[in-house]
Amino acid sequence: MNLEKVNLKDKFKLFNEHWTPKIIGELNGQQVKLAKLKGEFVWHDHKDEDEMFLVIKGKLNIEFRDKTISLSEGEMYIVPRGVEHNPVAPEEAWILLFEPATTKHTGEVKDKLTIENPDWI
Repeated sequence: MNLEKVNLKDKFKLFNEHWTPKIIGELNGQQVKLAKLKGEFVWHDHKDEDEMFLVIKGKLNIEFRDKTISLSEGEMYIVPRGVEHNPVAPEEAWILLFEPATTKHTGEVKDKLTIENPDWI
């Protein structure tokens, strides 16, 4: 078990890719991930897992079929399991994700943006 403190700004400096979550911690079967987002992702859902988005820097829109949730720095939203959604970041946004370790990046959707095994940083 890693008992070192984690500096989010330092971790964000370690990568530049968009839509490629990096794992920074794990607890009780949940993973804490960082990601840089820009542009539109892909419509998907997570059948059995909730997914938490916390915006660290920038803005993030989470599109649903019937509405859009807009998040600014310091705001978070939990997408309930089974709900189809599409994250969109008009400009680069830095986010922290909190989700079960079993969560597939793009759910059952296979896309060029799908990451099978996120890296630990």
